[in-house]
Amino acid sequence: MPSALPDGDPAPRNGALPAAALASLPDHPWGVYLHVPFCRVRCGYCDFNTYTVPELGGDGASVATYAGAALREVDLARRVVGQARPVDTVFVGGGTPTMLAAGDLVSVLDGIRDAWGLAPGAEITTEANPDSVTPESLAELAEGGFTRVSFGMQSAVPHVLATLDRTHDPANVARAVAAARAAGLQVSLDLIYGTPGESLPDWETSLRAAVDLEPDHISAYALVVEEGTKLAAQVRRGMVAAPEDDDEAAKYEAAERLLSGAGYDWYEVSNWASEPAHRCRHNIGYWSDGNWWGVGPGAHSHVGGVRWWNAKHPSAYAARLAEGASPAVGRETLTADQRYDELVLLQTRLVDGLPVERLREEGQAAVAGLIADGLIEGADAVRARRVVLTLRGRLLADTVVRRLLDLT
Repeated sequence: MPSALPDGDPAPRNGALPAAALASLPDHPWGVYLHVPFCRVRCGYCDFNTYTVPELGGDGASVATYAGAALREVDLARRVVGQARPVDTVFVGGGTPTMLAAGDLVSVLDGIRDAWGLAPGAEITTEANPDSVTPESLAELAEGGFTRVSFGMQSAVPHVLATLDRTHDPANVARAVAAARAAGLQVSLDLIYGTPGESLPDWETSLRAAVDLEPDHISAYALVVEEGTKLAAQVRRGMVAAPEDDDEAAKYEAAERLLSGAGYDWYEVSNWASEPAHRCRHNIGYWSDGNWWGVGPGAHSHVGGVRWWNAKHPSAYAARLAEGASPAVGRETLTADQRYDELVLLQTRLVDGLPVERLREEGQAAVAGLIADGLIEGADAVRARRVVLTLRGRLLADTVVRRLLDLT
């Protein structure tokens, strides 16, 4: 089952935001996230807010009507935030966004363009499963303004894909990448490591297969067993083994070795790009205190220290918009301490690091010990006055954050 929404204060019915939050819009990156909550099959490891068509029962927002509901929220967002600045990035995630017709995705992008305009060189990304696109659909997306596609490759090894309940043929990845390239789209590939039954050679096979396709960007995420998922139940019953920290560390080191050897540089703990221009700017906005409006069921938004989240179920989401109300069901205003904790948590994960002067006294006092322990780069901390993780530090990023926040 999808994870639960957080606790929070009630969100206003009209979606209004405090003036202080809106004042931050001109000075921070501005993005739009569109959540498409539909999947053909629910993967056993996934706790995202997604639904198969039979689960929806034909009630409320459907694949056929979803674009219209999303456009109603875009119109609400325009009324709430005004037209302070053009949109820098758009990211369509899910679920499987390309379960919607390419024309529907383009129509929502057109609505975003009409609401705020797109900044010059705006980055427009959609996620996709390799078997959910065609050369024609990718060409239509590119013609409509999309610039990137992120394919959920996950693995190149059939038995690993089967454990993850992924249904695509590994050969489809190469075909999808070739079609995206032919359409003029940048390409990113998502991989997962630590799947039960995946050996280190299996993982290296997946890495080499990804590199051979020459994508612009590669993400590699450690498998997390989320409560409420099919995989969690299998682990609890002893049907499959839980991921092991040492195994995942070895696989991360293999990723860094193989990807850096192929010319990909890490810029965030789980992300590598062939050159700085191919880093995912939308995600960098999340990690760098940017502002974004999340459209769709269960989507989260952030503007100027105010965070809110929408009704989870597509039917409830669509019903609120049909009534002329905001789909938001809860929100919170972050305190200064919460924003500081997030600054340390997120910016230390970036290759550009966190300026030492932005740390509080206890954080600055921890820097020397982190250098001595080989967790942050000494030259960067001393000369450039930035906290930048070493490879060992990337493996122990949570430990670095706890020490900077004086939580240990």
